[in-house]
Amino acid sequence: MSVFVRLGGRLEHILNLEIALDCPHCNVHSHLSAVSVPRYEYLARFKPDRTGIVFRCDSCNEPVFLRFQVVQYAADHAELDSLYEQVERPTETFELNGRAKTVQSLFNEALSCYSIGCLDAFVSMCRRTAQAIFDDMGESGKLEVFDEFNDAAKLADIDDETLSTLRKVVFDSDMDGRSTIPRLNAEMAGILLEMMKDLLYQTYIRRGRLRRALQERTHRLDHPDSESA
Repeated sequence: MSVFVRLGGRLEHILNLEIALDCPHCNVHSHLSAVSVPRYEYLARFKPDRTGIVFRCDSCNEPVFLRFQVVQYAADHAELDSLYEQVERPTETFELNGRAKTVQSLFNEALSCYSIGCLDAFVSMCRRTAQAIFDDMGESGKLEVFDEFNDAAKLADIDDETLSTLRKVVFDSDMDGRSTIPRLNAEMAGILLEMMKDLLYQTYIRRGRLRRALQERTHRLDHPDSESA
């Protein structure tokens, strides 16, 4: 349902949106309440294609700005699309717990790009992160990573077209100095983010924990007296 901005700054149907998202300030998934609405008189005068509404995070009370597309202007109101664009995003973090410092550094930069909405830069840094993983794992490791990537996509029920695009980002290489990185919209960039997190977890964190657990078990079997002592 569309949102209407009427004379006097009244909003109609805004409650029907039930806007809830991860607050960029407190990182809590919270409902938002509209607190600052553009004046219809200014909208009708300048007729922007997009406008914004300031909301209040119900968890931390901080302002959150959302951008809306203007559908049409009428004599006494402006109609806004119910779909909104989140201008500020929560700061994304992911820790490899001291493993693969080069990979960690590159992915930290990718996360910074994503958090400020620089999606092209985010996608480029995801490819650099993937290339660092392949350098670390070797050619045989790259094949394992490819299989793990496909398994994760299957578990997440990602469609073939989206998966094909994500594979180009992660597994293709730049040839002859020309970038082959596809451009992603916000939705696909979000999917890529979660796929990269899962890939890093499977490659470094899960594998490292499993190896450490097996080493500890082997040590206890080889030295039973040390455990009783």
